[in-house]
Amino acid sequence: MPGLVGVITKMPRPRAEELVRRMLAAVHHEPFYENRLSIDEDRGVYVGCCTRAPSSLARPMPQHNAAGDMLAFSGEDFSKPGGGRTSLLARAVDEPDFPASINGRFHGLLVRGRDEGAVLFNDRYGLHRIYYHEGSDGLYFAAEAKAILEVCPELADLDPEGLAEFISCGCVLENRSLFKRIHILPPGSAWLCRDGKVERKDSYFRAADWEQQPPLEPEAYYELLRQRFATSLPRYFSGPGRVAVSLTGGFDTRIIMAWEQSAPGTLPCYTFGGATRISHDVRVARQVAVLRDQPHHVIPVGAEFLERFSHYAERTIYLTDGCADVSRSADLYVNEIARRVAPVRMTGNYGSEVLRRVRAFKPVALMPELFAPELSACLPRAARTYRSLVRGHPLSFAVFRQAPWHHYGLLALEESQLSVRTPYLDNEFVATLYRAPEHAAGGPDVSVRLIADGDPRLLDVETDRAVRPRHPTVSSLARAVREFSFKAEYAYDYGMPRWLARIDHALAPLRLERLFLGRHKFYHFRVWYRDALARYVRDTLLDATTLSRPYLQRRTVESIVNGHLRGGRNHTLEIHRLLTLELFHRLFVDRRPARQPAGVLIHAS
Repeated sequence: MPGLVGVITKMPRPRAEELVRRMLAAVHHEPFYENRLSIDEDRGVYVGCCTRAPSSLARPMPQHNAAGDMLAFSGEDFSKPGGGRTSLLARAVDEPDFPASINGRFHGLLVRGRDEGAVLFNDRYGLHRIYYHEGSDGLYFAAEAKAILEVCPELADLDPEGLAEFISCGCVLENRSLFKRIHILPPGSAWLCRDGKVERKDSYFRAADWEQQPPLEPEAYYELLRQRFATSLPRYFSGPGRVAVSLTGGFDTRIIMAWEQSAPGTLPCYTFGGATRISHDVRVARQVAVLRDQPHHVIPVGAEFLERFSHYAERTIYLTDGCADVSRSADLYVNEIARRVAPVRMTGNYGSEVLRRVRAFKPVALMPELFAPELSACLPRAARTYRSLVRGHPLSFAVFRQAPWHHYGLLALEESQLSVRTPYLDNEFVATLYRAPEHAAGGPDVSVRLIADGDPRLLDVETDRAVRPRHPTVSSLARAVREFSFKAEYAYDYGMPRWLARIDHALAPLRLERLFLGRHKFYHFRVWYRDALARYVRDTLLDATTLSRPYLQRRTVESIVNGHLRGGRNHTLEIHRLLTLELFHRLFVDRRPARQPAGVLIHAS
C-alpha cells in the first residue's frame, strides 16, 4: 500500500538520495500514485512519500517549517471533524502527546530541531505497516518490503520460522516478516533514530493502557459506546474523495447505514457478487440500500477475472509482499472496479472482531508430507506460538495481533487501489469496548441495539445468515437452513474432506455443487482450480523449477495437483499455499523486484 520509504544514514548524499529514489520507484504501482522526496543531509534523513490521489491531507507530505522541523506522514487522521485539514506538522510540534493524539491508521517520521534526532512512529494497531532493516550503514524503512529489497537484494533470504507460520496460520506472527533480516515496526512505536541508527525503541501506547480500565455497568457502557459511534462516524465520511459503502449482508455495514446521514441518492453502495447466482449478501444489501434510499449495484467476479487470473495472482503476491495468498486475487479484481465508483471505500471491517470478539484465523493442518523435514519440524512450533498469543485479552488479540498480522495482507491489497475506511478501529470506540461488562462482551445485543437506535427499519431485513432480530422464533428454522447452506458451500469451496470429495467425484454427473455454490461466496477456488484454472495450476506447480524447491516434497506436490485436477480429492488449501509460495519465490527470492520505469515523477522538497 502507499506509504513512506527512507533511510537514516551517515553515507554520502549522492548515494543515499539514489537509494531513496529507487525505493520510491519500487512502490509506485499505479498511475494515480504521487511521489515526493525530502532530504536533510545534515541529519542524514532521506525520506520519500508515496500517496494515492486524492490525498486526505490538506497539505502534501513531507511538511517543513521555518524552525527546521520536518514531518513525513502517511495515513488518515480522524481525531476531529475533517481530520487532516490542519497542519499535522504544527500538531506534531505543539502537542506533547503526539502521535498518540492521532486517531487512525498511519505511520510517519518526525524530525525536530537540529539535534533532537528523528522519530519513526506508527499507529497503535500497527496496521499501516512499516518494514525496517537495521543495517551497518543505516536504518532502512518502507511501507513495503520490496522497497528495502530493491536497494538491499542480499536480504531476500526466507526466514524458516516466518515461512512455517505463514504456511500454518496464513500470516507471519510476532512482527517478523518472510525475510530473515527484515522486521515490522511493533504497534504504537516511537523510535528515536540518530546518526544512522536506532538509539531508543520507545512505545507511546501499550495494550495495558486500555485493558486496565474499570468495567462499566451495562446501560452506562452501551450509552457511552453509542455516543462514541455516533460522534466518530461522520469523520470517516469527511475529507476529499467520494465515498462509497461496500455493503454486505451482515450487521457491521448495516450499523453504518443506520447512522449515516447522507442525502438520498448521494451515497453509492456496492456488493461483490459471483457468476453462479445472486448471493444472500447481494439480496440483503439491496434491501438495506433501498430502505436508506441510496443507489446500489453489484461488482461481479466471473469469466473476465478467470481469463486474467495469472495476472491477478502475480499482482496479489507482488503488491502485498506475499502477505495475501492467491485466493485474494479476486479481491484485487473487485477493488480495481470499486475505485471507478469512488476512491474511498467505507467498510464494516473489524466490526465482528471488536464487537463480537470473532477470532478470524487459527493454524491449519496441511498434508505433513508436503514439506521437507526441516520445514515440517517448524510447523508445530508455529501452532504453539499461536496458542501462546491467544491467552491474553481477547480484544487485544483482535486489534493488536489479528488485525496487523492476519488482516494486513487483504488490507494492503485493497489499499493499493483505494482508501479503505472503517469506524470500528476508532481509538475512542475501541477504548470504550474494553469497558464492557463481562456478560455483555462478545454478544450480538450491542449490534442490534445500535441498528435499532440508528434506523429501526433495518432490523426488519434478515441478515445473510437469516438472523431476524425482531422475529427470532420465526427465523429459527430459516437460520438452520441457511447455516447448512453456508457450511455446504464452505465444503464445496475448499473445506470438503477428502473422503467426501471422492464421493462427490463419483456423483459428478449430477453436478451437486450447483445447489450450493454462490449463495454466500463470490469466489470458488476448489472448482476453479479443477476446471477453469486447471492448466495454470498444472503449468505452475508441476514446473521443474517449482518441484525443485528445497522446502517441498516433489512426489507429494505431484499427487496433490493430479488428485485435485482429476476431481477425486480436495487440496484447495494446499494449492493456495503452493501457488503463493511459488509466486513469492519467483518474484522476490529468485530475482530482484523489477524496477519501475525511470520516468516516475518525484517531487523534491
